Amino acid sequence: MVPFGEVLTAMITPFDAEGNVDYQQAWSLVTHLVESGSDGLVVTGTTGESPTLTTDEKVALYRTVVEAVGGRAVVVAGTGTNNTAASVELTMRAADVGCDAVMAVTPYYSKPSQAGLIAHFTAVADASELPVLLYNIPGRTGRLIEIPTLVKVAAHPRIAAVKDAVMDLDHTAQARAALPEDFAIYSGQDSLTLAMMTVGAIGVVSVASHLAGKQIKQMVSAFTAGDIAEAMRLNRGLLPLFYACFLEPNPAPVKAAMNRSWGAVGEPRLPLLAASAETVDAIERALGVAQQL
Repeated sequence: MVPFGEVLTAMITPFDAEGNVDYQQAWSLVTHLVESGSDGLVVTGTTGESPTLTTDEKVALYRTVVEAVGGRAVVVAGTGTNNTAASVELTMRAADVGCDAVMAVTPYYSKPSQAGLIAHFTAVADASELPVLLYNIPGRTGRLIEIPTLVKVAAHPRIAAVKDAVMDLDHTAQARAALPEDFAIYSGQDSLTLAMMTVGAIGVVSVASHLAGKQIKQMVSAFTAGDIAEAMRLNRGLLPLFYACFLEPNPAPVKAAMNRSWGAVGEPRLPLLAASAETVDAIERALGVAQQL
């Protein structure tokens, strides 16, 4: 029921001053995230700026993260695109370099039918022996994976979970009721994690865990252990940070905050721009509160 752990970080992709992928810094970031409570790392997802990475850059990142993790956490490769053949190829390459699982986002822009989604996700799952984490984020893709579709693809032996960024607790609750018990639901929105856990989610794929991973892990673990009051206390203290991380398009705010508070991870690639100083100040104020929890 917890196929990839409780807290996964949607890992940013570090760039150097020239805008190239900084693989050495990615290695250091892996160590930071694992030591801060991440059970797993999602590499080259939206937060990792997957639309602006080449296939070779993605595969090199998978290899780097797998080696840096050294078995201490689950490595989930973001291999989903809006091109099924490309997603299949990238899934096979992720398996070849030792990733533990893949994440397949709903194909974006082309807005396939629900039958098309089933065919797409089945093709990705059939491409390797790796378990698959679906990513349901209609606000970015323009297409919802509907609950009957989730139920159908959940019958595939390798489609194990969904990252739910639908932003609708009713949808999450209804999905949980309809899906098999061993099919996991992860929150895809930091600010809704605790609320989603009350209706059946088992953890989170987090952005804010770059900055407050230990506190987020404590919150999720407290809820799982039945200490609801402690989970609520931690969530209240973390909410300002969760909101601040999305004051501008992700991952610009968290990259700017990491540049200031952790180490150089570079600016986002265009068409994203670096976050403003005001946004970074807001994150740092919220982080100061979170660190006192």
